[in-house]
Amino acid sequence: MTSLSWLPALVPFEQYGGDWTKYLDALYACFKVDFIDSRPFYNGKRVGLKRYPLSQGKEATFWHFISEGSSEKDRIPDMRRCERIRWPRPIIEHSGERVLKVWKNRRNGETRICLWLEAEEYLVILAERKDHVMPWTAYMVDKDHRKQKLQKEYDEYWRGKRPKNG
Repeated sequence: MTSLSWLPALVPFEQYGGDWTKYLDALYACFKVDFIDSRPFYNGKRVGLKRYPLSQGKEATFWHFISEGSSEKDRIPDMRRCERIRWPRPIIEHSGERVLKVWKNRRNGETRICLWLEAEEYLVILAERKDHVMPWTAYMVDKDHRKQKLQKEYDEYWRGKRPKNG
């Protein structure tokens, strides 16, 4: 792990005595502080949230930060995502730092902004909207083929090629 002073410590499950309900409440409290009680900005644009579908009274963005799966109703918690719940906001707020690789791509007809903290193998994806951005997801990038794909996208973007649909 790198020693970035702005990157918060992990929030490990073990600190909650193996109690998933307490842990989930703690994770949501972190999310609430970072994205509901106050709002970050990305390049001067307000950062909104994907609220729906709500699940257990919690916003879709929250679930995308802590779980994985292609179907909203069948997402499964990912402990590595969970323990990094405090990382998306500072990564968004420090997007201009050289330690982050930042580029745009197209997914499902939408422009997405990728913020890759390669040294920590962590990626935050924002969805670009007219007057704001929305955190879409965040996850670990620990598979070599995925790292290679992201590096290729990044290189092509900065060489001036149009982002490819994925």
